[in-house]
Amino acid sequence: MNRLSTSWGAYDLTRFPEDPRDQLRAWSAADAYLLRHLAGEEETAAVGLPGTAPVDLSGTVAVVGDRWGALTTVLAGHARVPVQITDSFLAQQATRANLARAGHAPDAARLLTTREAPPARIDVLLIRVPKSLALLEDQLHRLAPALHEGTVVIGTGMVTEIHTSTLELFERLVGPTRTSLARQKARLIFSAPDPARTPGPSPWPGSYVLPADSGAGAGLTVVNHAGIFCADRLDIGTRFFLKHLPRARAGAHVVDLGCGNGVLGTAVSVAEPGADVTFIDESFQAVASAEATFRANAGEGADADFVAGDALAAVPPGSVDLVLNNPPFHSHQATTGATAWRMFSGARAALRPGGELWVIGNRHLAYHVKLRKLFGNAEVVASDPKFVVLRATKSR
Repeated sequence: MNRLSTSWGAYDLTRFPEDPRDQLRAWSAADAYLLRHLAGEEETAAVGLPGTAPVDLSGTVAVVGDRWGALTTVLAGHARVPVQITDSFLAQQATRANLARAGHAPDAARLLTTREAPPARIDVLLIRVPKSLALLEDQLHRLAPALHEGTVVIGTGMVTEIHTSTLELFERLVGPTRTSLARQKARLIFSAPDPARTPGPSPWPGSYVLPADSGAGAGLTVVNHAGIFCADRLDIGTRFFLKHLPRARAGAHVVDLGCGNGVLGTAVSVAEPGADVTFIDESFQAVASAEATFRANAGEGADADFVAGDALAAVPPGSVDLVLNNPPFHSHQATTGATAWRMFSGARAALRPGGELWVIGNRHLAYHVKLRKLFGNAEVVASDPKFVVLRATKSR
């Protein structure tokens, strides 16, 4: 737990799932900078921001990309039911926990996903700049119709996250754009909505067909919503995994964990339509992509489950025969093995005796060490100079 001090009070915030060993903060200098500006603090005017008066928060306030709910939690006491819009299930859960910790009622903020319709009118739009430029583009397309000439639009991010291409998106899809000076390596973006702008529809989702050398994925149509890893092409790790993918038996329960666009689970389902496949990811955009990929390739009447959640937390213990996993090793800008460990631990709990976890990862990540600690075994199925496919079997 770490404390964010603002002119509106101090807030104890955590990430989700909460881990006392986690040293990463649930807020950033970019969040703090934006909150100081909203409050009209004297110190922000000193670095060239427009005026010192607090921003009027009496209208509809939408907060996009609030990574762990820091902005939403603070604003819940000072805006009229702020609306959080996020692609992250974990961010939603963190927001709920942080709101409760701050003493706010559950309805003090409205929590929406990037797949849900945004408010019809937005008076203050606050955007935590995402890592994915495509996701920012998609969200600005979706939000543009809700903006009006008087809407206050402010983006925030660390200096390393805000590029010329970021500002060009705000300029093209919202209106005239400028930035603040940097403060504690963070920067603010100011856009003035231009009623003459007609952004049109988002270019997302996109799709492509996998070539014949893609192993079990050959010929599959892959659909990607904005923000998905390697959205314009199949990443080389997944391509390698597809060439060594296990075949499920009819009636087996298979989980595509951290499914992304769902190509792994879809390939298994197409090869064995009798398998029961569940797609799980913490990204709402990813789950939507997985469902679209599955629908584009599965036979008529085929069905699967699509879950936005915290790894395998919602899957009953001992109910799964096969888990396929290509774990991420970044949490926003931080490199961490915590996500992989949580996925591997959850897989061991969810698998039946004799069930298998198949993992692909960069060789240098040494996932075999983690798997042997958890399962007591880890077999190399295939490898090349960059990647390794591992299989761990639950003995009991």
